[in-house]
Amino acid sequence: MKLLTYKTQDTEPRLGFIHNNQVIDMQDFGDVSNFPLPNDMLELIDMGFEIIPEITEMIAETPENFFEEIAYEMNEVTILAPIEKPRKNIIGIGLNYTEHVAESARTLDTTGKLPTKPIIFSKPPTTVTATNTEIIKNTKLTSQLDWECELAVIISKKGKYVPKSEALDYVFGYTVINDISARDCRREGQWIVSKGQDTFAPMGPVIVTKDEIENPHNLNLSLKVNGVEKQNSNTKFMLFNINDLIEDLSTVFTLEPGDIIATGTPAGVGAGRDPQEWMYDGDVVEATVEGIGTIVNTIKEI
Repeated sequence: MKLLTYKTQDTEPRLGFIHNNQVIDMQDFGDVSNFPLPNDMLELIDMGFEIIPEITEMIAETPENFFEEIAYEMNEVTILAPIEKPRKNIIGIGLNYTEHVAESARTLDTTGKLPTKPIIFSKPPTTVTATNTEIIKNTKLTSQLDWECELAVIISKKGKYVPKSEALDYVFGYTVINDISARDCRREGQWIVSKGQDTFAPMGPVIVTKDEIENPHNLNLSLKVNGVEKQNSNTKFMLFNINDLIEDLSTVFTLEPGDIIATGTPAGVGAGRDPQEWMYDGDVVEATVEGIGTIVNTIKEI
């Protein structure tokens, strides 16, 4: 199921799903199905992944004419970030692709050695923005704005000391994150100023539930700036896969429903190029993950 948060000219943000290339309002679908359903992504995730097969079965059993009055055409809605206000910081994973480790060592303050454990950082909830919005480049803080296309994992239930063999049981679904980074804002190896500025986590356009992703460790991911491809790789090249990350993270702290893990970026970032490349006012950046979709954002300098 492809889930999204959306609004129209007449509504506040609402929860929906895509059916036959239309947006179906989740709460309204629950009303016509006599099965109460929430109007918020986090409330749906709180119900547990088990609710997804039930909703899917109800959709299959619902006559098509029942959808007509609760459906919107895609061009009638504004797609928002699927989780507009995460309850906690986004969990970021650094240096999780071999070639990105090498390119970072050439130009940033990293050693070039492959990490023996996941490198963990975080991005505040205020970094979240949607597709078709502006990424704010504060020129008082940075002149080196960079891109990082990543697969993001959405956690479905509380987990502590989760063994890697059971890790995917704790996944609700997947989305796309562009881990925007101000390379000249790193402070003695600390990354949150570089990664945590407002709008530095474009996310979406949808959450695809895990039942629709056959293998999250074999998804193509790519990124373009002004139509020119900068990144093109596959999640199979992660150093620490999703199972590894959930096991490690749940040892450090308790994972909870709605937690978001950005799993790292492959090679091709601007800082690793020769000469280095950065994003400027008016640049358009597109981040794509196979099976999920593309988020498009424009740089706005202030």
